[in-house]
Amino acid sequence: MEIDSAPISRCSKENQKIYQDWFAFADSDGDGRLTGADATKFFALSNLPRHDLKQVWAIADSKRQGFLGFKEFITAVQLVSLAQAGHALTSDIIYAEVDFESLKPPAMDGLDALLAKKKHTPKSELEQNGIPQLQSSPSANWFSSSKSAKKVSLSSVTSIVDGLKKLYVQKLKPLEATYRFNDFVSPLLTNSDFDAKPMVMLLGQYSTGKTTFIKHLLKTSYPGAHIGPEPTTDRFVVVMNGPDERSIPGNTIAVQADMPFSGLTTFGTSFLSKFECSQMPHPLLEHITFVDTPGVLSGEKQRTQRSYDFTGVISWFAAKCDLILLLFDPHKLDISDEFKRVIASLRGHDDKIRVVLNKADQVDTQQLMRVYGALMWSLGKVLNTPEVTRVYIGSFNDKPINEVATGPIGKELFEKEQDDLLADLKNIPKKACDRRINEFVKRARAAKIHAYIISHLKKEMPAMMGKAKTQQRLVDNLEVEFGKVQREFHLPAGDFPNVEHFREVLSGYSIDKFEKLKPKMIQSVDDMLGYDIPELLKNFRNPYD
Repeated sequence: MEIDSAPISRCSKENQKIYQDWFAFADSDGDGRLTGADATKFFALSNLPRHDLKQVWAIADSKRQGFLGFKEFITAVQLVSLAQAGHALTSDIIYAEVDFESLKPPAMDGLDALLAKKKHTPKSELEQNGIPQLQSSPSANWFSSSKSAKKVSLSSVTSIVDGLKKLYVQKLKPLEATYRFNDFVSPLLTNSDFDAKPMVMLLGQYSTGKTTFIKHLLKTSYPGAHIGPEPTTDRFVVVMNGPDERSIPGNTIAVQADMPFSGLTTFGTSFLSKFECSQMPHPLLEHITFVDTPGVLSGEKQRTQRSYDFTGVISWFAAKCDLILLLFDPHKLDISDEFKRVIASLRGHDDKIRVVLNKADQVDTQQLMRVYGALMWSLGKVLNTPEVTRVYIGSFNDKPINEVATGPIGKELFEKEQDDLLADLKNIPKKACDRRINEFVKRARAAKIHAYIISHLKKEMPAMMGKAKTQQRLVDNLEVEFGKVQREFHLPAGDFPNVEHFREVLSGYSIDKFEKLKPKMIQSVDDMLGYDIPELLKNFRNPYD
């Protein structure tokens, strides 16, 4: 399966060198990012009409990052060549039968004279191994704890993600730190959390085909993968792109600054010993990271207590992931108590959940109808929503579909369902930036509600006597206190945290030590949601709109 195939791999070395010089010329900041303002100046030399250039940008910046890196720049110039040759520009053109390698560079009016003029100025070091690399972004310093760090000006922001980093450090992080949001809800964000590739998590009972599903997509096995009818995957495995094939232990990966897994240290050594990262070079993993999980237990096995907070870990990954696949086997439709707890821990991430009825070619068409109905009935009880969940039916492995069981109609159905699911996965990198904005806004709202709750509890504490008794009363009647906060600030009930989890964390703190409400901090976050984020999106929309 090809996802966002990069034309850099279909570009001759001779042309790549030409485009390298063009990119260095067009990139006014020299940071390896071509902003909309730079692009409009450069691509104006092509003399293409505005509507064609609008389409060039839309296809090249399919991830909606708000800038073009070197790979995206090559896509853009190749599209300009095609447009000048009379081709219609559509979103599928980069997958078309076009000989990109022999495609000539586009005609750029006056560019040679401009390049000759620039040769007299010192050349910035944009090259390493023949390909321009991103220089360290100003945002790399935004997460330093130095109080003397100056505020970052808007002019230094060259992408939507950079803008979110800046807003987080200046407006949201102070609120989170003041009211200990990181202890109650989610660890403070780092650079790697913003820059991480989109993640897909697979959940399901043992032997439902989670590892085989990943192997099916990669067309190869990953390091450390075990497949069998018994519970084989006994750990959380993050399958991601890397220079060579190797497995990295959880304790190592959790302390690497360039990896978005530092928050997992809160689950302790017992979890980290059951966590590992499997790296391998693969074109699909350049765009998506997969999270393979241990099989959810059923029957007597689920009474054996795990040595770590399994549902807590699932919830942590669910917040980070872009897509969550729940896999079911037609012969194992019972949803165990542990599976119910796992699905309950996905609350608030319903838009990410997709259900896959795997190994569906092991039953005939009549049985499949009954299995599908039984699965929908079970899910309706567990997910507790009136809407019907999208269920993909198929057999995601390397074997051909069993036509003896399914018949010709079943085979056609499976192929269409598999294509739909692959299309869903293919769209993940394109939607990654939108998802990041969505998660950032959700986090900001959650942090605001958390600040209201903490400051309300602090206000309820007496000044002198009876602090211990009052704290116990507040902890015991937390639902009532949540109701008071909701009514006072007119907040939606569905946005409040889980009462039991909040009570458990709260019992380890002295409420009297919490901070009072700081309206300026709340106002700063409101301004960010109401003005700064819309302005950021406006600045990095298609420059030809």
